[in-house]
Amino acid sequence: MATDVLEVLRAKRDGRALTDEQIRFVLDGFTAGTVADEQMAALCMAIVFQGMSPHELSTWTRVMLESGTRLDLGDVGRPTVDKHSTGGVGDKVSLVLVPLVAACGAAVPQLAGRGLGHTGGTLDKLEAIPGWSPHLDLADLREALATVGGVICGAGDDLAPADRRLYALRDVTATVEAIPLIASSIMSKKIASGTSALVLDVKVGAGAFLPEVDRGRELAETMVGLGRDHGVRTVALLTDMDAPLGRACGNALEVTESLEVLQGGGPDDLRTVTLALAEEMLALVGLDADPAEVLASGRALDTFDAMVRRQGGDPDAPLPTSSEVVEVPAPATGTLRRLDARAVGEAAWRLGAGRARKEHPVSASAGVVCRAKPGDAVTEGDAVLELHLDDPDRLEGALAALETAIEVGDAPPTPRPLVLDRIA
Repeated sequence: MATDVLEVLRAKRDGRALTDEQIRFVLDGFTAGTVADEQMAALCMAIVFQGMSPHELSTWTRVMLESGTRLDLGDVGRPTVDKHSTGGVGDKVSLVLVPLVAACGAAVPQLAGRGLGHTGGTLDKLEAIPGWSPHLDLADLREALATVGGVICGAGDDLAPADRRLYALRDVTATVEAIPLIASSIMSKKIASGTSALVLDVKVGAGAFLPEVDRGRELAETMVGLGRDHGVRTVALLTDMDAPLGRACGNALEVTESLEVLQGGGPDDLRTVTLALAEEMLALVGLDADPAEVLASGRALDTFDAMVRRQGGDPDAPLPTSSEVVEVPAPATGTLRRLDARAVGEAAWRLGAGRARKEHPVSASAGVVCRAKPGDAVTEGDAVLELHLDDPDRLEGALAALETAIEVGDAPPTPRPLVLDRIA
């Protein structure tokens, strides 16, 4: 077994595959504190440049998930299936999808996270609901899955703790974007959460974490392979994130829009992506249900209300609203050809809806509403965006983020499908 961390660093620096023993030695040592942060940072940077073989990555993921507890959800009385999104602007799919798939008969144990930068976080959105708490212990999680069917909550400290330490280090060492490290981070937590099946929503486009379609496909294929290696049936969809998903970007604003979908309305693009993911989740666990029919029936809304109440929230309470709304007008008359998702996400973040670091607070009411989407006709001077804010000092930064976000022309943009590919 390797006992010299420098030899591990040299091996990966020089492009050699790490042995199982070397991987276990360095990850166990980092988790225990015997491998220093600067040494692990050097290894992460070497992985950025040299990559990892499928076998290395499978072992790396196994060691990370074995650093903590792997939940056993076999006694909840329903087939378990989860979903993970790589993040996007206006991506409130989980708020509709989890209660929808639960209403179809599955147990959905979604352990969610918080927003960072231009992408929103599911926990931040749900915390806009008065009283709602992301904290559930394992007994409460199992009971909620058995009775309500769906749970969205924060991950416990004992779930893949090696990943928690590693992600914090990657965040400050410019190694977040390495596909092996992204894939193992996501999949170690999802496998440890105890689900038997998983659907991945890998976003590509201007507002995505990985904008390029080829990079998104590589990430999807890598994660599907890791799921197979570790006994979790996994499918990935590549979905479009060139423009914001839906019209609302911001915590309470996105809850409101999710409720519109659960009530049978809402934006078509949000409904389309949600139903595509729901169909994949139900197929993976062999449930014969029509998610579109369940959504139209109102049963998914009832499940959402039950989920909120089970975690201390009041689904009937008014959601926070901002004290000020500022309109961003169309610069010309014509067709909206482009609405840059990343710029809209950055504007929402600068208004207070997001955070620069995980420990920063967020505003429940701040955000952006898209009054027009690409392909819509617009008139010069009419509002394309609404900026919702409580702190006037934040307006200038948000407007600066949007300087080149809106493009108006004579011809409509080339249509791009919402679901670009399926990897299984």
